[in-house]
Amino acid sequence: MNSIFSKISTILPASAMVVMCATIVQAQVGVGTKAPAGAEVFMDGSRKMLDEKWIYWEGPRFAAKPPIKWTVVNDPVDKGTVINCNDPASAGGKYGSADIVTKKQFKDFRAHVEFFITKEGGNSGVYLQNRYEIQVLDGDTTSHGMAAVINESKSPYFAYNGIGKWNAYDILFRAARFKDGKLVEKPLVTLYFNGKKVHSNQAISQVWGGPNSGIDGGNDGGKGITDTPGGLKLQSEGHDVYYRNIWIKEEKLDKADTNF
Repeated sequence: MNSIFSKISTILPASAMVVMCATIVQAQVGVGTKAPAGAEVFMDGSRKMLDEKWIYWEGPRFAAKPPIKWTVVNDPVDKGTVINCNDPASAGGKYGSADIVTKKQFKDFRAHVEFFITKEGGNSGVYLQNRYEIQVLDGDTTSHGMAAVINESKSPYFAYNGIGKWNAYDILFRAARFKDGKLVEKPLVTLYFNGKKVHSNQAISQVWGGPNSGIDGGNDGGKGITDTPGGLKLQSEGHDVYYRNIWIKEEKLDKADTNF
């Protein structure tokens, strides 16, 4: 990169170089990335924000009772508190029984999510629009494994920091597009995992996991998605998986491109 700039600097004035540098700087990604201007923080590790901005998702398997039973625990690495997704109602891996979703719903958005798996096999999940899961699962390198867009991509397991360390997803998502009620463009997502770009403009064909997984999962075997916005959902599957530093920025992506 430095050699490129040195060559360009011989033919461009300094003022032009400043503009160029500002244009090509990559968005900040990775563990510890703070919310940029225009973004809203949805999880700061406090009970107050958990109750204010999240609700249980009342899907077909819903078995929990408000208030949210996810707990506030001390950050095992840094100062402060974080949220443990292990809810009593999800014991035994009953996904959909005690998942939480943002009260606010989205179409196109940029999101940042940090998670910490405490034990081998730790399992949770991050759902875009409460439909499309980006897996959180220690030990699985398949298309159903860690950081896979479930059943749509391979797991980029190489980017995983491992048990006992914080990990970060940086996401740019473009919702499906419809015309006259018919799907004309599939949803797209680009994902950075711990600062490494692991999926670029990954198309998503359907909602996987059935009606217990998220909205539209029960429509035509998951293929009957609708033009309805949805919140960011976090899955509880009876495992001690921690979350912190979640923020979302609404976007308007006219072009079918999520690369960033």
